[in-house]
Amino acid sequence: MKQSLDKTNEKKLHELLSGELNFHDGEDEYALHNFHPFPAKFPPQLPHKFIMALTAPDDFVLDPMMGSGTTVLEAGLCGRHGIGCDIDPLSILISQIKTADMNMDEVEKHGIRLLDNTRKILNNNGSKLLEGYKADLDEKTVGFIDYWFAFETQTELAALISEINKIENILIKNFFKGIFSGIIITKSGGVSLSFDLAHTRPHRAKIAISKNGEILFGKELIGNGSPRTKMLTKKLRSALTVFEKRFQQNVKNLTGRKTAKTVSEIKYSEARKLDIPDSSIDLIVTSPPYASNAIDYMRAHKFSLVWFGYKIDELSRMRKKYIGGESAQDAEFEQLPCYAENIVSDISAKDRKKGIAIRRYYSEMKQALKEMFRVLKMNSSAIVVVGNSLMRDMDTETGKCIAEIGEHIGFKVIKIGIRDLDRNRRMLPAGRLINPESQIQQRMHQEYVIGFHKQ
Repeated sequence: MKQSLDKTNEKKLHELLSGELNFHDGEDEYALHNFHPFPAKFPPQLPHKFIMALTAPDDFVLDPMMGSGTTVLEAGLCGRHGIGCDIDPLSILISQIKTADMNMDEVEKHGIRLLDNTRKILNNNGSKLLEGYKADLDEKTVGFIDYWFAFETQTELAALISEINKIENILIKNFFKGIFSGIIITKSGGVSLSFDLAHTRPHRAKIAISKNGEILFGKELIGNGSPRTKMLTKKLRSALTVFEKRFQQNVKNLTGRKTAKTVSEIKYSEARKLDIPDSSIDLIVTSPPYASNAIDYMRAHKFSLVWFGYKIDELSRMRKKYIGGESAQDAEFEQLPCYAENIVSDISAKDRKKGIAIRRYYSEMKQALKEMFRVLKMNSSAIVVVGNSLMRDMDTETGKCIAEIGEHIGFKVIKIGIRDLDRNRRMLPAGRLINPESQIQQRMHQEYVIGFHKQ
């Protein structure tokens, strides 16, 4: 009977992986899926497909590297119990917001009061508040803020976060912290002096113009006729105005929204050391990071996290713990199966440092897969969505290697599906037009959807 059930579920998983996986035309603006920009998140239709087919109401669905919480939110909307784990503070904040049950009338009242109080602060002596705020920060963090944010923007942001921190209701406070972060980390670069923060590759404007038309820096470059200079010119907007507009839009979008049918759980937990009991999860759907920090989440996230009280050095220490980092310090290397070991050896022969980075990545992914295997119930599945990287012009063949590692620890690989990326919707660090000379684009146009099954 058990063997027959196993075969039925394996066949179902194979059929799912053989079907539609692109979802380029799918609607993803329902619920709170688009509440905050986040790089390389998969469309909600992807986890939805597997959740509905492979689980029953009240089952437990886990994403051990939850990112922006897409799987967790979708599980709740489907009537399952979503569990999400991550060590990125912004990931945790966004996921908590997206899965919270909030009274939008109360949110709106708090927002109106917050905006009124912020205006009063700015009309009185906003610069004094900023001075007090920065007095509690270390020199490196202050230097980061001064480099990436104009003084007028700093003043408004300090006043806003000061008022947000006074809100006692933690769910509502988090909601406004999410809006605050969202006006900084955006596809256009938000209210900072950077561009393209949502794609995690920030670069500073060459010319900055205040909201009142004053040239803050780069005056000597104006009029040189260079297209690049024009592209790197930034006209600043009022952070308070942008915040108010985003708040009003969110209230409008979220009134009457689809809400979760079950309670979700967001955990601060490493994927390699999950705080979850053995054999307690019915399905895993997750998308691990790219190898060697190809998408460097913390490089962008620190732009808003510094305003939440985190110090630059503290965030740098966190970054070193992320799966896929380049540093070999404190890395725990695992024995790899043959194919993955050959890939690592070939890359190491060309570049020792890159070889160490990919060995660390596959070692840490092996540790994460061990934990997934441990927490999954028997006859249950784990869907792992990965993308390849190029290192010294060599393909890391991540899909094949991760599949082999999973088999090595006890999973059965049912099938590896392939999905073509809609580059702009996936928010990768490059645009839609394919440039064959771009290594980023070469490694980020397809993903591999690995279907693991625990027998």
